[in-house]
Amino acid sequence: MSSKPIGIIDSGVGGLTVVKEMMRQLPNEPIVYIGDTARCPYGPRPCEEIKKFTWEMVHYLEKFEIKMLIIACNTATAVALKEIRSELPIPVLGVINPGARAAIKVSKRNQIGVIGTAMTINSKAYELALKSIRKHISVHGLACPKFVPLVESGEWSGPIAKEIIEDTLAPLKTTPIDTLILGCTHYPLLEPLINSYFASKVKIISSGEETAREASVILEHTHSLNDEADHLFHQFFTTGSKTIFKAIAKQWLELEDITVQSIKLI
Repeated sequence: MSSKPIGIIDSGVGGLTVVKEMMRQLPNEPIVYIGDTARCPYGPRPCEEIKKFTWEMVHYLEKFEIKMLIIACNTATAVALKEIRSELPIPVLGVINPGARAAIKVSKRNQIGVIGTAMTINSKAYELALKSIRKHISVHGLACPKFVPLVESGEWSGPIAKEIIEDTLAPLKTTPIDTLILGCTHYPLLEPLINSYFASKVKIISSGEETAREASVILEHTHSLNDEADHLFHQFFTTGSKTIFKAIAKQWLELEDITVQSIKLI
């Protein structure tokens, strides 16, 4: 048993979708979360800058003696996971491979769409992950640069969000996809509108559930699960507005009380 926390990092509030699933599947595990909202989105940034920002979050978490790290940002996963995993002595999980596995499980026609930031789509990380599992699969990638700012603003529902989603996803409407991977952890907050756009005819995949399942398996295998829920305390840090982050976190995680602190990363 280990009462040490699990560290989760993201470019902003999107990783809270992974936190929510972790809380559901691993309710006894304390979580320390960092959302780099001040420098979000990561998608348009150069690879080296994304690596630098990601490492800054990792180094900040070192003082908490975390037992596992989850990189809940797809862009950071695509760019920095391999390097960080090779240098840390603890399990390090990304969100791309779990999302790919989940999509392959449900796709009937081997026609999978992937939406994400420009960096995630251009990296072809999902395409490589999908084809490493099933070679003869068609992958239709689409960058959605307006989605992350939409979620970070807290305006992920309503007519403006609906219009942006319809305009952005139009290129996928004529493709034969039967499954769509939300290749950014911000996007599950837009899932109801995305599902509506496809008239519920496309299976929507969020990597949070599969990532939490993988985390559970690893912790159990390494005898690192925390069996005691007493004094469970989650900590949330943001580099941006504490007020906006707290409002989104309380709504999405359905928590009455939540502790959020503002930090600077260097």
